[in-house]
Amino acid sequence: MFLFETEQKVCEVGGVRFGGQPGQYPTVVCSSIFQKGDRIFEGKRKEGFDEKRAGELLRTQDKLWAETGVPGMADVVANTGKEFELYIDFVTSVSDMPFCVDAWQMKPKLAGAAYCAEKGLLDRMFYNSITVWEEDLETEIREIAQIGVKHVLLVAFDMADQMPSGRITGTQKLLGAIEKAGAKFESVFVDTSVMNGPATAFCSIANRMIKEKWGFPTASAPSNGSYMWNQAREFWGFKGWSAADAGLESLASFMYHDMIFSGPMAGATRIFPAVAMADAFTATAAFAETKRLPELETHPLNKLFPDFVEQLQGM
Repeated sequence: MFLFETEQKVCEVGGVRFGGQPGQYPTVVCSSIFQKGDRIFEGKRKEGFDEKRAGELLRTQDKLWAETGVPGMADVVANTGKEFELYIDFVTSVSDMPFCVDAWQMKPKLAGAAYCAEKGLLDRMFYNSITVWEEDLETEIREIAQIGVKHVLLVAFDMADQMPSGRITGTQKLLGAIEKAGAKFESVFVDTSVMNGPATAFCSIANRMIKEKWGFPTASAPSNGSYMWNQAREFWGFKGWSAADAGLESLASFMYHDMIFSGPMAGATRIFPAVAMADAFTATAAFAETKRLPELETHPLNKLFPDFVEQLQGM
């Protein structure tokens, strides 16, 4: 039920390995910082940010990583190259976690990637992202290849086909553009793009299809759906909404997501435990089929449920 006949690729960004067969590695949680509306700006983005609060967010995520075994990455969001320089310098001064450069437009993304190259950070940075809607796609691919970017995320979608099959079409288009540009990257992984909670199911199905076809590690951003579900807050308040958010993230983790984009880093305290349980769940399900346990000592199943693991080893 779980294993793939296709050989599964494993990516490594900043020492964090992800991909492979279900249950082999923990799900990576990539949470955003410096995004629009982040409270570290106190509503005044142009006047800098609250370094104390930003540092607390990063250190809290590192602590949760150590406690749960779920790896964390930072989705560094910026609007300009200068912002990327400021934010990247800050993140790397506080934490060793891997990170990505994330911007809506190509120019600042390229500037962020170039700055990482200048600072010798390309091993722990991935490019977020190469998208099907970029008008000058081949130019972008050539630019990041020339910069020396090693790890890239593809965002696959097809407006003409919003079923899982459209994500396959989108992935093929992006892979074709990479090939046409003559670019080579150490790591390629795919975000199957979602804009509401239930549609994350389409991502999970598309992710399975992508893993079956190419073996790539896969991802999506379930938080896009949960953070737009305002009705949940109106019905049940923050606690009810946050339960739905954590539930959606953990469901995605179980269903063919090697990475999730989990929204603002402030939510890490609820997301990491939820994903840790989902990862333990996935690894146990894989054990039922394979009788193999995760090799990583820090995998959430091994780290958080050692008595149960000992019981499984005796079966």
